[in-house]
Amino acid sequence: PQKPHGWSHEMEVLVTVYWLACGASYRVTADVYAMPLATICQMVHNVVEEMMTIIHRVIHFPKPEEMEEVGAGFARLAGHEAFRCAAGAIDGCHVRVLPPAEPQKICYINRKLFPSVLLQGICDANGRFLDVYIGETGSVHDALMLRRSPMYQEALYPPPGYFLLGDGGYPCLQHPVAIMTPYRQPLASHVEARYNRYHARGRNVIERTFGILKTRWRSIFLRALEIRPQFAPKVVGACCILHNICVSEGDIL
Repeated sequence: PQKPHGWSHEMEVLVTVYWLACGASYRVTADVYAMPLATICQMVHNVVEEMMTIIHRVIHFPKPEEMEEVGAGFARLAGHEAFRCAAGAIDGCHVRVLPPAEPQKICYINRKLFPSVLLQGICDANGRFLDVYIGETGSVHDALMLRRSPMYQEALYPPPGYFLLGDGGYPCLQHPVAIMTPYRQPLASHVEARYNRYHARGRNVIERTFGILKTRWRSIFLRALEIRPQFAPKVVGACCILHNICVSEGDIL
């Protein structure tokens, strides 16, 4: 068991938020706070592990009585009443990591040729995460990550009569999860082009949400996370939790 480091829980949180927000390494953070490197590592692990115990209290699907408001948000974003049945926007995001040694390393190399783990996020029209699935290796395609996620396998969301908005990397589906995607090029008509414009206006909220996440929590997006790949999904999850708390408090970048 780890020995207690003697610092307060408040200091643990401050150190962890600094490490996440400033994109600093453990070593630089240790220098800033004049603490031993091992203490910084212990603090970050303690806070992240504790935060992950509350992830489902902070990141969760809307209640049935909230669905009408969720749909109204997407109708407003898209600019068309047909999108009142949209329940969320879905996309994937790569998080740089230091890969493990061969032979596992190749699984982490994504199509842009850097090692990463994947974050699949679903957000509402306000940029609040409704669901996150984290930890697939970078070589996995968005469509495969979707099929492996609990949301898909257990048909958890969206409820009947609603659909998610996804880009062309996802299949257009009705079951087990309804997903609406844009028409592929070349477009056959002005009707398809108009639909794609409305669809993009609604779906782009997930890209803006990832953009805010990357700007606010530089440690996980500025450079490769200098932590074990197995711990990286928990760090990303902690950032998503803090993101939702910021949205709830009106702290929008």
